[in-house]
Amino acid sequence: MEAAGKLIAVIGDEDTVTGFLLAGVGHRTASGSNFLIVKSDTQQKTVEDAFKSYITRDDIGIVLINQHIANNIRHVLKDYNQTIPTVLEIPSKEHPYDPAQDYIMQRVNMFLTGGSGD
Repeated sequence: MEAAGKLIAVIGDEDTVTGFLLAGVGHRTASGSNFLIVKSDTQQKTVEDAFKSYITRDDIGIVLINQHIANNIRHVLKDYNQTIPTVLEIPSKEHPYDPAQDYIMQRVNMFLTGGSGD
């Protein structure tokens, strides 16, 4: 898969994932896919397992996750410290982006302000 590039994985609500699938991000094989649609009845463990699966796959370079979903698995995200795949929190139609909740933005801000945290 190295020669063909890396995939983008998406964990999000139905509208977000559908948009990315329509843009051509989706990839499905017999062993799985690179996206998870999270609905109101989706178990937190399912989301955690999908995230852990995506960050260990060699063919994924970026993991996009809706911020309101990331908030539910924040404890897992805070333990993740690798560069590749990069994890980016994105807004959804119903939930605007809040940089104060984004752990990556908090870390960037900490580095830019010389290590002083909130």
